[in-house]
Amino acid sequence: MQKFNSNGVEIAYEVWGEGDPVLLIHGFASNIFVNWRDTHWVKVLTEAGHKVIAIDNRGHGQSEKLYDSTLYSAQIMADDALHLLDHLGIAQASVMGYSMGARITAFLTMAHPTRVRRAVFAGLASRMITGVGGAEEIALALEADSAASVEDRDARGFRLFADQTKSDRRALAACIRSSRIKIKAEALAAIAVPVLVVAGELDDVAGNVEELVSIIPKSRGVVLPKRNHMNAVGDRTYKDAVLGFLAEKD
Repeated sequence: MQKFNSNGVEIAYEVWGEGDPVLLIHGFASNIFVNWRDTHWVKVLTEAGHKVIAIDNRGHGQSEKLYDSTLYSAQIMADDALHLLDHLGIAQASVMGYSMGARITAFLTMAHPTRVRRAVFAGLASRMITGVGGAEEIALALEADSAASVEDRDARGFRLFADQTKSDRRALAACIRSSRIKIKAEALAAIAVPVLVVAGELDDVAGNVEELVSIIPKSRGVVLPKRNHMNAVGDRTYKDAVLGFLAEKD
């Protein structure tokens, strides 16, 4: 695991392979290993001829833990991703984010369109615009003495996942409490790079794929049958769709 300084915050990352670069941005309470290595994304992408760069978002994995919620906005976390590309001397990369990572990818694409060749928004679709909700319930679940004491089913699921990934729950609580500005449809409509939107058929967190696709001009969507927010990550159909998407000529 390598690390660099992003505006005073230590950020961890890994790099594999050679070829056209792809930057991977994981979801909330996850990390590089859980989101991308354990699900074989790194293997699939490197075997397809890509240089794979994966970042541990601030507060997650091996990156620095912060306990001030104002330090976790999507814009700030998108800047971490941009600074990583700068650190590695990569002028342009395709970028794929899952869930919270998709939101970060959207902010990176909107703010720095020349740095993003293609974008994949996975695990987050129409709720990128309408918002997901439940942030305070999740934060309280993360701060609870035990998962057994959490009554809210969805919040308990995030708590169990955080325990599974051995995360710093206090840092995650600060992250989930950060100001989550809803992305305006007109801002997404201004995205000029090709975009692939992917979510499971049973994913209540992501929202509707086609609603988001209808807003972004050069986009298309893939709905994964019988998949939810958690088990869509390593889906083979998802992988095949991304490999085809990345192989297309601009």
